Amino acid sequence: MVKKKSNVLYAQSGGVTSVINATACGVIETALARQDKINTVFAAINGISGVLREEMTDARKDSMLKIAALRHTPSGAYGSCRYQLQDLHQDDREYRRLVEVFKAHRIAYFLYNGGGDSQDTSYKVSQLAQKLDYPITCIGIPKTIDNDLPATDNCPGFASVAKYVAVSTMEAGLDVASMCDSSTKVFILEVMGRHAGWIAAASGLASRKSGDPPHLILFPEVPFAPGKFLTRVKTFVKRYGYCVIVASEGARDRQGEFLSASRQRDNFGNRQLGGVAPFLADLIKRKTAYKCHWAVADYLQRSARHIASQVDLDQAYALGCAAVDLALQGRQAVMATIRRKSSRPYRWTIGAAPLRQVAKREKKLPDNYISEDGFHISRRCRNYLHPLIQGEAYPPYHQGLPDYARVRRTLVKKKLKPWRSD
Repeated sequence: MVKKKSNVLYAQSGGVTSVINATACGVIETALARQDKINTVFAAINGISGVLREEMTDARKDSMLKIAALRHTPSGAYGSCRYQLQDLHQDDREYRRLVEVFKAHRIAYFLYNGGGDSQDTSYKVSQLAQKLDYPITCIGIPKTIDNDLPATDNCPGFASVAKYVAVSTMEAGLDVASMCDSSTKVFILEVMGRHAGWIAAASGLASRKSGDPPHLILFPEVPFAPGKFLTRVKTFVKRYGYCVIVASEGARDRQGEFLSASRQRDNFGNRQLGGVAPFLADLIKRKTAYKCHWAVADYLQRSARHIASQVDLDQAYALGCAAVDLALQGRQAVMATIRRKSSRPYRWTIGAAPLRQVAKREKKLPDNYISEDGFHISRRCRNYLHPLIQGEAYPPYHQGLPDYARVRRTLVKKKLKPWRSD
């Protein structure tokens, strides 16, 4: 049995963000301050796959200054993963291994920081307490730039991406407007968003008055109609001399097929996306002869800590702190959440939701967040997004570049036989 004063295991999962390390900082600082109930704070190296391999580091080995510096450091300090646990009822080998690791290192609290698939993993791990009779308290911590987790107003990581995309759209729009008389007429920015158009929608914040870019936004929620799209492109080029388009990577045709997707799939069975921007550029060139430029934000949008939202940073840190508190309260199988109390002025607080209501579920962009013509955002959407991008959380700089931290990843001594997945 796990003793009263036990250990915490924190892990990061899925695509990383510019503020996920702020959550790690919140977890570690809060847990280390509770020495009455917590002994050691372990961090898994590369998520749940690292737990299976018994690859963990003791966060106490780093100075508190280094831990604090995680608040301004992007990416996943402890490594992440895309790993899907098997169904507990069909194959319990992985779960028995997890119990072995938890027992060997006296882990009573498991905090998993990730998106939808990761919350599914959190929920599966929480079932260990019942199915395999091990008293583990499992808490999910939200993280996803896609902003598609239910039960929480917004997801840490998203607001900073929203700020980056809106700023990039605004700046690129100024560039194209300068050159359109004799050069580029159309610019396309491809952003992330497989099934939900939250990131694409954020670009709409760059449009402060009529005629401002982006002129067209393509959402996964709105079927792509080539004829209607090309007509709008021509209209904007004729009216303003140029057209700026922001397209979600998950844009689909009327049959529900992605406009661009490779045959490759990740460990969760998702098809790798990317290539909507060149697809659209080719279509426009063939049908209009306009000169086009395109860009794919890709990893740049989610790693851009230099222009992170202060609101995002504050919420990411607060959720890490709250996860520890929830664990110590014995709140089994819940995910810490953000609750919006008001938008004007913007006020929020921390809550909790059952993992069973979160795991494997997606929150898409509501219909009333999309303009009637399907190519832009509504005022309601703008009111939702605007508070999230407020405040600039610049990292410290050294010799002209951000001064980011690197934690030690010295592994604790292994106590078990090596893990074999086959």
